Amino acid sequence: MLWEGVYRLGIWPKFMFPSPLNVAETIVDGVVKGTYTIALLNSLQRLLIGYVIALALGIGIGALMVASKTVDETLGFLIIAFQSVPSVVWLPLVLLWFKTGETAIIFVVILGGIWNMIISSNTGLKNVDRDLIKCGKNLGYKGWGLFSKIMIPASVPHIITGMRLAWAFCWRALMAAEILGTGKGLGQTLMWGKEMGNMSTVLAVMFIIGVTGLITDNLIFKKIETRVYNKWGLTN
Repeated sequence: MLWEGVYRLGIWPKFMFPSPLNVAETIVDGVVKGTYTIALLNSLQRLLIGYVIALALGIGIGALMVASKTVDETLGFLIIAFQSVPSVVWLPLVLLWFKTGETAIIFVVILGGIWNMIISSNTGLKNVDRDLIKCGKNLGYKGWGLFSKIMIPASVPHIITGMRLAWAFCWRALMAAEILGTGKGLGQTLMWGKEMGNMSTVLAVMFIIGVTGLITDNLIFKKIETRVYNKWGLTN
């Protein structure tokens, strides 16, 4: 209602600020023609590839930092520094390395989620209850057995939270990479709308991005996180 009210006031020209009805019509038309569906599927494919790689590397490096004090002291500061650098800042360098292909986009997606995943897994493993570790040792676990049977399961709540945050950061990195890179994804569709002066397309893509993020977070990650927290007895 507020959006429609601002539209009717005519503060901006109609082509610059379309009404909710115009945007809804654009979304329906794009879905029927398959334009937005194909763009969304292409974006999700890149997102999943980059996200899975970011998870694997993030958990692996986080575990390595716990296992080796030398690695922790040398990489720890660098990871904090890299986390402070927005993934979009890497784009000029990535475009020089990989040009404007799929590899460049996926690499930026990996950078978007890996740092948070490293910190989350590292924090979870470092904060495992000492009593659990002592119990594990009393049961005969040591080395890899202690790590895989006691420490990793105990750190799952931290890892799940990290996975949820990493997904959001990867999603943002993907949009930035697609806007400045190439490929038939939501980011390129948004840029096409901007270049053509079609603000209905721009707002339609923004709506699709927001709804997709909301659905995945609430239907997947939030449910998994709640279930894990309940199982681990971390909720009231």
